[in-house]
Amino acid sequence: MPRGKEISEDMKKRVVTAHQSGEGYKTISKRFQLNPSTVRQIIYKWRAFNMTATLPRSGCPSKLSPRATRKIINPVKANPHITSTELQTSLVASGTNVHASTIRRQLNSHGIHGRVARRKPLLSKKNKAARFNFAREHLDKPEAFWESILWTDESKVELFGHNQNRHVWRKANTVNEEKNLLPTVKRGGGNVKVWGCFSASGPGRLHIIQGTMNSQAYQQILDQNLLPSVKQLKLGRKWIMQQDNDPK
Repeated sequence: MPRGKEISEDMKKRVVTAHQSGEGYKTISKRFQLNPSTVRQIIYKWRAFNMTATLPRSGCPSKLSPRATRKIINPVKANPHITSTELQTSLVASGTNVHASTIRRQLNSHGIHGRVARRKPLLSKKNKAARFNFAREHLDKPEAFWESILWTDESKVELFGHNQNRHVWRKANTVNEEKNLLPTVKRGGGNVKVWGCFSASGPGRLHIIQGTMNSQAYQQILDQNLLPSVKQLKLGRKWIMQQDNDPK
């Protein structure tokens, strides 16, 4: 909202002098043809700060209307991964011409900042439910049970220049909200795929996967690495192989 006409320092001093001489707000207002609220503000500032000069402003007033601000905030809430440049393009298309830096400042003023998105495995609701049930069913298992398990899985190591950081717009303490995470999958280009295993006593063998992983290749990996890892980790005769539910 634009400010009204600035009152001169001479007028402010005359208002304070009139107040000190005992004149009331209404009398001063009529005498100097000022709004009563303006008179009150001048006298309040004089009482509180012993001065009549205009206090420093907090910053440049926003050039964006409430409607334009909503056009910035709402898309970010719906899609935190959108960039300020994409927002700018969308706003220009809707008739609002605004610089990308202005968009970023507006988001920051609402407590929304650009942060590197945390990577999490891409899980469906079914996957999440299965993990929760597994944890609940095994909650009270003794330590000896966990020491008998050989955990196995496949993963990939990204090559230099691939899978770089992605940013997300979010508020504080929302890092693990699903919409603010960057889903990851086990397959993709520009990487080295590996199979590995470990137990409570340490890591087992690590195998570099050549070509496409299918049931035949998976069985060959187990034949070459499973029992040697069991012996290396001294799991004994009663051991359990725990793998993911990915069909090969």
